[in-house]
Amino acid sequence: MIDLYYWPTPNGHKITMFLEETGLPYKIYPVNIGTGDQFKPEFLAFSPNNRMPAMIDHAPADGCAPVKIFESGAILIYLAEKTGKFMPSDLRKRFDVMQWLMWQMGGLGPMAGQNHHFNVYAPEKLPYAIDRYINETNRLYGVLNKRLADREYVAGDYSIADMAAYPWIVPYERQGQKLEDFPDLKRWFEAIKAKPATVRAYAVGPTVNPSLGKTFTDEQKKVLFGQTASVVKG
Repeated sequence: MIDLYYWPTPNGHKITMFLEETGLPYKIYPVNIGTGDQFKPEFLAFSPNNRMPAMIDHAPADGCAPVKIFESGAILIYLAEKTGKFMPSDLRKRFDVMQWLMWQMGGLGPMAGQNHHFNVYAPEKLPYAIDRYINETNRLYGVLNKRLADREYVAGDYSIADMAAYPWIVPYERQGQKLEDFPDLKRWFEAIKAKPATVRAYAVGPTVNPSLGKTFTDEQKKVLFGQTASVVKG
């Protein structure tokens, strides 16, 4: 039913977490971002930003042509609407989930990503850039910790907002953070980590990428970090 174009990164994990929670049947199509699969014309045809994850639903609710979606946040919203799960129907609760999903998409993900880049991958260690993104990541952890002080999950019940944020907290050590500094975030993190669906979702990663956790080669870094408009021409 679902073709998932995936690589085991935080954005990829978001979608497998949802699919494992709901039991929707899906098939993984690996997109090896280190070798340039994301630039293949057949992938760019429905993921024009040359980023995974992307998805094709061959059994949409309207019974018509397959639905093709890129961007992890859009995929989560689509799947939540398709299944009627992990997104409230109540107007106020719905937009509580939506605003925290957007917070992750526009804040936590990009800032933690820059944190990873300058702290781990950049060939030149720039103290200003490293400090800038470690501090901003720390601020965002603080926002999430405060939000979780009086509720079990980000928007009350477990939702796509939690599934979006959790994978970006998993590499907290690489981000220069300590969960002990954020007790409510840590409680939330451990609860999601223990979910059987989360365990299954993360077990998918090594089956797709046996080199998961290993350092990128110089050639892979060129593919990942040397992109310009030329990669999407044609």
